[in-house]
Order: sequence, then structure tokens, then C-alpha cells
Amino acid sequence: MRLTILGGGGFRVPLVYRALLDDHRAGRVTHVTLHDTDTTRLNVIARVLADQAAGMPDAPEVTVTTDLGRALTGADFIFSAVRVGGLDGRVADEQAALDEGVIGQETVGAGGISYGLRTIPVMTDVARRVAELAPDAWVINFTNPAGMVTEAMSPYLGDRVIGICDSPVGLGRRVALALGVDPGNARFDYVGLNHLGWLRGVYVDGRDQLPRLLRDAEALSSFEEGRLFGADWLRTLGTVPNEYLHYFYFTRQTLAAARAAARSRGAFLRDQQHSFYSRVAAGEGPAFAAWDKARLEREVTYGAENREAVAAGDRDSADLESGGYEQVALALMRAIAHDERTTLILNVRNRGTLGLLDSDAVVEVPCLVDANGPRPLTADPLTGHAAGLVCAVKSVERDVIEAAASGSRALAVRALATHPLVDSVTVARRLLDSYQSRIPALAYLR
Repeated sequence: MRLTILGGGGFRVPLVYRALLDDHRAGRVTHVTLHDTDTTRLNVIARVLADQAAGMPDAPEVTVTTDLGRALTGADFIFSAVRVGGLDGRVADEQAALDEGVIGQETVGAGGISYGLRTIPVMTDVARRVAELAPDAWVINFTNPAGMVTEAMSPYLGDRVIGICDSPVGLGRRVALALGVDPGNARFDYVGLNHLGWLRGVYVDGRDQLPRLLRDAEALSSFEEGRLFGADWLRTLGTVPNEYLHYFYFTRQTLAAARAAARSRGAFLRDQQHSFYSRVAAGEGPAFAAWDKARLEREVTYGAENREAVAAGDRDSADLESGGYEQVALALMRAIAHDERTTLILNVRNRGTLGLLDSDAVVEVPCLVDANGPRPLTADPLTGHAAGLVCAVKSVERDVIEAAASGSRALAVRALATHPLVDSVTVARRLLDSYQSRIPALAYLR
């Protein structure tokens, strides 16, 4: 199989390649094309992958290109991990929001809206090129905001664009281990939107084990989400939320922690990655060792502001090793290419799974995957505040997608103003002014 990675100079690409190196089964990926517009980053990551592959005679061949047409032609699968605007754009997303006293995280709230507005025009162009040059390819989208971008690409690619995220995978694994259950033997009832979902059940041999977890104070405090949300709140909800719901449930605390931080998460990553890419490009030391050191530092500090907001402590060492989206991507590719039936939590078109949303709305739910692609499994309805949040945020996503397609500033303002984490039309207008002044790619909104 031939795999193309868009955003091939991205920092997390070696995780995907590591999963490919570990796969020695028949029908594996044998060729990887890295595409990026930044040649320096592209060549640095190619060096990291060469270090990873050293001494492995069956390592997938790697080629690099800045030509999108060349990258797409002949691909069986296309993995999209593009960061439009780079980390400077993320810093602007976060800082403009913090200046207005609202959450600026890159996929949640105002920051996610700005990110979507500059990313969707690029990714819809990519979708058109895929439809033209590689109509039989499957697109696996990790480009954030993942659910929103997947939905924006689906009119051009239909069900051949599938969004993935590592958050539900990590959540399910941690909860299963807290229960003393092998994650591979559990069925997870998880439902929502990307970065806005709830784990409602963990089934082993047909019996839901989640109530047992909710009764066990020690077990609830043994994993990251339990410490982040607190045992009392999880019992009140009767579910375990995705970690990103911390911004909704503890808004004042997370905002205060973000404003008190010496620098934003985006600024930390920008500085760290600038150092990494510069040193490797200059030939300072082994490329893979430098990457792995930076990766570990990135994982240790992930979610630090949220943990600081509720005194949740440091990350557990078990969460510092990856096993997330790259494993989902590999399982997804093999299921489709070789009819290896499996169940994965994916971002796909709703198809009636959640009655409160229309058929084309992209949702994040368990899917059965085989040679025909993913099919969302039947799910119990969302109710109460969860249903309200999903409907409100989906409305925002739809406004962002339409604003990106039409260039409508009014729709962009409405998306900001009606998001649950932005509390004022006046603030929404000022935010968009600020984003447009900081991010030239948003000049198209009029």
C-alpha cells in the first residue's frame, strides 16, 4: 500500500512511521510520501524517519515532495495532519482570546473558530484535488479542528474522508485499566463530537462496568480524567467526559490558569519545535534522539494548565507513551484495505446515529469498519445538558464551515458569539477584528 502524509514535516509524523515499522503483516504500507510546503521541516522529519528505519530491511520507503499533485497521485490512503498558519497561528489564536478574557485553546472556543476559518479553505481545496487525482483513495483526517474539517471535506469526498482523534482512545484505555479490564476486550459506549464527547459505558461480556468504577473512589482517582474532573463530578454526570470538556465544566479555573501561565501552550510548542528543527537542520546530534527527547517533554507538559486549574498533579507515566491516533490510523487502513473487521471510535457522517443531528453532521462515535469503510453503530440518544452542548457546538461548526465557503464575516461573528465559551456579541466582533489583524489568511472574511 502507498500512504501519503500531508503535513509531512509535522512533529508527530514519526509516531505514524513507528506504527508502520511495527507492522510486518502481509499487505502492509510499503511506501510513504511526505508532503509539506516547508522544505526545512520536511527534510528534518525525513532524517528522523531514516534514523528510525536504520537496520530494518523491510522499512517502508520514504520520499518527500512539495508538489501536492505528485503526493496525491497513486496514493491508496492519504493521512492529513496539516497545521495551516503553523504554531505562530496557534499563538495568535490563543493570545487574542486571552486578551478578551475567553478560552483560546486551539480547538475549543474562540481559538478553534479562528483555526477553522483559516484551515477549511485550504482543506476543501485539498479535497477537490483528491477527488480529481486520487478518487479511490481514503482520506484519514487528523487536521484540526478535526470534526469540523472532516465535515467541510465530506461534500467532495463523501464517506471516503474519516476523522480520527486520540482523545477517545486514550480515555477508553485509561478507564479500562482503572477497572482492571483489558482495553482490547472492552466495548466502549462513547458519543459526541470531536473534543466534545462522553464515555457512557464500558462493556465486558455484555455487562457495563462503568457503574462499578463510579462507586470506587480509589479507582476514580487513579487515572487522568478522574483527577481532572473529580470523583464527585463524575458521579454527578454518571459518565466520564472527554478531557476537553474540562474547558466547559471548569471554565473560570482553566481561563485563570491560562492567563496566569508564563506563556501559552502554543508559545511553548512553537519555541520547543523551533529549537528542535533548527538543531537537527544544523546537524547537531542524532535526529531521532533529539525528536524523542522533545516528544517526551511535550507529553509531560500536555494539559498542564487544566491540571494546574484543579490541582490534579502531574501526568501519570503510563500516559507518556503514545498509542493513540497512529494506532487508530493503522487499524483503519488495514480494516479497509484487507477487510479486517474492527470497531473504532471515528469522526464520520451521522447517518441517523444521533437523532438530534441531521444525517450529514459529522459525529464522533464507535464505528464498524471493513472493506466498505466505517459505519456508525447504533447509539442511545444524547439527553440533557450533553444534547444541548452538542447541538450548540454543531451549530457553531456549521457557521464556521459556511463562513469559510462564502467569506461571510457576519457568519464568522455569529459562530464566535453563539459559542458557549464566548459570552458576548461585542466580544465576538472584537475577537474577529483581532484575529484578522494578526492572521493575514483571514482577510477573505468581509
